Amino acid sequence: MVLRIITGIIGIAIAAFVIQYGGAPFAGFAMFLSLLAWHEYSGAFRRVGVITTYIFGALALILLLCCAWLGNVEELLAVLTVSMMLIFLLTVILRGSTRPTDACVSVAGIMYIGLPFAHLIFLRFLTDEPQPGETVTTVQEIATNNATILDKLEIGKFLDFLPSLDLSLNLNVDAGCALVWVLFACTWASDTFAYFVGSTIGSHKLASSISPNKTVEGFLGSIVGTILTAVIVGTIIFGLPLIKMAVAGFILAIAATLGDLVESVLKRFANIKDSGIFLPGHGGALDRFDSILYTAPVFYYFVILAGIA
Repeated sequence: MVLRIITGIIGIAIAAFVIQYGGAPFAGFAMFLSLLAWHEYSGAFRRVGVITTYIFGALALILLLCCAWLGNVEELLAVLTVSMMLIFLLTVILRGSTRPTDACVSVAGIMYIGLPFAHLIFLRFLTDEPQPGETVTTVQEIATNNATILDKLEIGKFLDFLPSLDLSLNLNVDAGCALVWVLFACTWASDTFAYFVGSTIGSHKLASSISPNKTVEGFLGSIVGTILTAVIVGTIIFGLPLIKMAVAGFILAIAATLGDLVESVLKRFANIKDSGIFLPGHGGALDRFDSILYTAPVFYYFVILAGIA
């Protein structure tokens, strides 16, 4: 437990630095984590006789995340397409193999790991890369955006009887930084609340064949805890719209649980307890960031569709 806590403190410190700084450190750290995850993914499948295109897959991930960092969506799609084509050539033709399984697992791994980390980079740089002559978009500016799908529901009019209070701490950080903090806080909260509620009062299994320790009570606790976290971090700290943050918390709790279950399927298939040993007390990069692989793209598109940024 002590080792787990120490690792967590160091991890939070590093995360705080790269999230706040943005730029090359954030993109570089995301790339580093994706390569670790790819290493663990390849190792897991190697245990069951499936050999990925290890080196080429790592190069494809680097190119994907470089495209995301530069904001080149078309180039990212081109890298993904060419990678798929070359991987099948490398595994089926150049290796002389008649099993397409290796190629399919390799392509799936690049998409499973690369695309979510690309969306994480997209989210961080969503509004803080100004064009010449433009200024950086701040979190206070996106908090007042009203041209959205959720605002058209006019939910706020049902709350007119409440006193008008500005709960925001008015932290005027750039918008991408605030959104990534909301994402990580909600993802961590989902895992934490699910664990403590499930271990305390959990009795009904959520997916016993996949993850025996997950319970329905833990999942419900995850939803409540993640909504509260989204409101506290998104609304009270950064001043983002209350209703949208509550909805984001609900969606992120579901996405985080699904991401965790998907990685559990991979580990059960490979008959391993942890994906790696990179994070003492926590397992590997996939163990720690399995939920992020689902919450990052889900939150990115929620931010776009809800008009938050």
